[in-house]
Formats: sequence, C-alpha cells, structure tokens
Amino acid sequence: MKASFRAATAKDAPRIGDLLISTRAVFMPYAPSPHSEAEVRAWVASVLVPQGGVTVAEVGGRILGTLVTTREAEASWISQMAVDPAVVGRGLGSALLAFALHTLPRPVRLHAFQANNGARRFYERHGFVALCLTDGRDNEEHCPDVLYELARAPNEALNVKR
Repeated sequence: MKASFRAATAKDAPRIGDLLISTRAVFMPYAPSPHSEAEVRAWVASVLVPQGGVTVAEVGGRILGTLVTTREAEASWISQMAVDPAVVGRGLGSALLAFALHTLPRPVRLHAFQANNGARRFYERHGFVALCLTDGRDNEEHCPDVLYELARAPNEALNVKR
C-alpha cells in the first residue's frame, strides 16, 4: 500500500479521533477508553494535534493512519499509532513505523498492552525488545502493559553535545 506522510493539521483532527476510537474498539476491547468519544475527539483537536509530532498517512487522499511521536533527552517515543482497521495487514503500519524510525533518533520506545498480541508481534517483528512488563497501575486503563525499545544500531553514533 503506497502512502504519503505529512504533519497533521487542525482539519485532520476529526479523522485522527475516528482512527484512535475505531482501533481501540476493534483491537483492544479488553481496554475500554477511560474517556468518552467526545472527550477523545476534544483532546485530539485541542491538545494532541496542536502540540505537534502528529503525522498522518494518506492513501488516495484519505487518511488511513496516524502516528504520534515525541523526543526526550534519553529516548524518542511512539506514543500513538493507529491504522484504519479496514486496511490492517496491508503494509500501512509497517510504512508508518519505517517513517518514524527514519525520522526519530534511537533508542525508540513505546508501550503496548500485554493483551495486544497483534501489536506485540508487529513490534517484535520490527526489532523492538521488551524491557519490562507492568501491572498497568500507571496507565489510564489499568491494563498490564509492556515497555518496548528499539536500541541504537551497533554503528549508530551517540549524539552527545560537548
């Protein structure tokens, strides 16, 4: 599936909200959102998109995926990734992840719910390694999760300021 990637704009917020809501409903029924759909949509429009770091994946002019990344001193983070359930398994998630890994310095970290076997297989297939399992007390859903990391490549130099 050939996709183009671009930074999200305010007009993309409704579709990003749709993607986050639908992927949770389809792939994570064990982790219902602690927020109503209206609250999720308001957060996407008023916080998530304006803060930046949100990328959308378009295929044929339609947004079919989204990715949210941040950078911290010790690691980069993928904090959200969602692909329209109707196109999962057709390469868009891999393309989004490749885009993220091309633009983010390593190590790259992310969390996934332990029960989300599909996501766990996906990230492990792409080289992510589980660093630790938690009981979920620190996430809003209170569902056990796993912290993943894709470490620096052996030949990747540290970006240290002197």
